[in-house]
Amino acid sequence: MKKHTLIITTAFAFFMLISAQVEAQKFSKLDKSPLDISYYRTNRKSPPMAKVIYSRPQLKGRDINALAPNGKVWRTGANEATEIKCYQDLKFGGKTVKAGTYSLYTIPGDKEWTIILNRDTDVWGAYNYNEQNDVLRVQASVSTGENTEAFSIAFDVDHMYLAWGTILVSLPVSK
Repeated sequence: MKKHTLIITTAFAFFMLISAQVEAQKFSKLDKSPLDISYYRTNRKSPPMAKVIYSRPQLKGRDINALAPNGKVWRTGANEATEIKCYQDLKFGGKTVKAGTYSLYTIPGDKEWTIILNRDTDVWGAYNYNEQNDVLRVQASVSTGENTEAFSIAFDVDHMYLAWGTILVSLPVSK
């Protein structure tokens, strides 16, 4: 009798474990704002000096100002706050930032955007943004570029660019 009880208990535990694993293998649906990465390097052969990880919202006929309102802190993308990892000390807009990982926030404006690097990381959006944890605030110029449906971040040798719609934000970056 004890032998049968042990077999039944073991079998039950085994089937419960299998059913829990089957449940754990359900995948979430495709994200509507896909994740992307942009690297800052001075030439293609050099290792990156910074890496930006962000999600790319799309306009889909919507107004940029409704998605990233002028004068309000924006997560600079979608979903989690955009994150920038500096592998070495770098200058953004002429101001030095120590090597480390930061959240990248912006405050959009008509003629310039405020670029913010903040100590708080692994945060969702800008809902819990805390200005006291800013390590950098600089102004970046705004110009008109070609139409970009999905929000994009890119670097060249000496600038970081944010593009969305016909807005092109440019910030000097250097060692």
